[in-house]
Amino acid sequence: MISPLDYLPLFVRVAQRDCLIVGGGAVALRKARLLQRAGARLRVVAPAVHAELDVLAQVSGGTVRLRKFVAEDVHATDALVIAATPHSEVQQAVVAAARAAGVWVNAVDSAVLSDAIFPSLVDRDPLLIALSSSGRAPVLLRQWRERLEALLPTRLGSLVSFAGSMREAVAARVTDPTLRRRLWERVFSGSVAARVLDGDEIGARDLLEQELDGATAIAAGEVYIVGAGPGAPDLLTLRALQLMQRCDVVLYDQLVPDAILDLVRRDADRVSVGKRGGGESVEQARIHTLMIDLARSGKRVLRLKGGDPFVFGRGGEEVAELIAASVPFQVVPGITAAVGCAAYAGIPLTHRDAAQSVCFATGHRQINRPPIEWSQFTRPGQTLVIYMAGRRLGDIVAELLNSGRDAATPIALVLRGTLPTQKVIVGTLADIVARWSPAHETGPMITIIGEVVAYRGLPISDDASQSQETTRSWLAANATKSS
Repeated sequence: MISPLDYLPLFVRVAQRDCLIVGGGAVALRKARLLQRAGARLRVVAPAVHAELDVLAQVSGGTVRLRKFVAEDVHATDALVIAATPHSEVQQAVVAAARAAGVWVNAVDSAVLSDAIFPSLVDRDPLLIALSSSGRAPVLLRQWRERLEALLPTRLGSLVSFAGSMREAVAARVTDPTLRRRLWERVFSGSVAARVLDGDEIGARDLLEQELDGATAIAAGEVYIVGAGPGAPDLLTLRALQLMQRCDVVLYDQLVPDAILDLVRRDADRVSVGKRGGGESVEQARIHTLMIDLARSGKRVLRLKGGDPFVFGRGGEEVAELIAASVPFQVVPGITAAVGCAAYAGIPLTHRDAAQSVCFATGHRQINRPPIEWSQFTRPGQTLVIYMAGRRLGDIVAELLNSGRDAATPIALVLRGTLPTQKVIVGTLADIVARWSPAHETGPMITIIGEVVAYRGLPISDDASQSQETTRSWLAANATKSS
């Protein structure tokens, strides 16, 4: 669920409109400088006024009244009223008068009383980045503003102005919106932008002409097969985020959470092609057709998959189809669910005292394929990670036990791994089925089997025998616990 906003982010034009400032000190002056720069007429009311504030008001075509505030100072035609006074009773009177007149009011240092607040600005005019903590964490806000100031080139505003000056000419020569957007993306990430940022706008215009001459060559579509990781948005790779912002359409799996989908470019088309065990699914052949047809139509297609595309993600099948269709593609790996869920559950998949190998298997039974020989996973010192065990957990455990795996072997079920609702159920092969109720647990699950489970959150000891004894003690104490 998307949380409600305290304020609507909005840029407002106040040029040639009256703005009332009640207060004449340093705080009022800071607000006046920004308003005057935006072209507002300043009307100032205060018993005493800072000299620079007086000048700003006069230059803007406004007025200064050296007296106390009265409700009649607020006009219904004002664009904004600012209560920049340290006196709470005056501030409240200004707020009441503004609201009675139907005018937005900003009460300095009081988000509760304010209809509008001034954000912290990263200024690369005409590029403005506005930041706000809704009045809750001003120090944190200042720190992030400083980071952005350090990251952004000082001449970034010149690049914005350059693009604005060329916008009509580009639109006249490249009429297709998709091609035009891709042209600008190439401009902003290539040599043209570099020339502008270096101060060489003449050279930048020459390079842009070359880009325009070859604009129609940008029409080819492409497919990005991207791993979205196990679920937590901050586990996405940087490359994944870049392509998520570049795509025209996204084909996403059922396991990709909304928090990750929200990072995809907002105007990209979204198509769910998810599969859910026991429910409705989009056939894989249909997904292949969608990818190919969309790419051939010139679209950049983001195929967004949970985990890693090449670990039980059918990415290999999709790549084969794209190659056969001569459709260009990129593959971006993701943190696979086994690695991500194990890490967030505090379980090492390998450990020098417990496991020297890891095996990944799928619990999903595939039609027209021979069943998995579970006997190959019975050796001690081997970690077994099972994807999609789900309703077959009981059968899989029985197969392992019948094949000779020790009933005391530790096992962990990691449900909704890396998400805020993650749950870990720990037990042994002898009792895990009794501990887990599939009817009451929803969401994806990773099953980890092996001695490493007993090392969950434990420090590593240089003494192997001591580590093993600690393991046995820990398992005995925690076998009935789930978190």
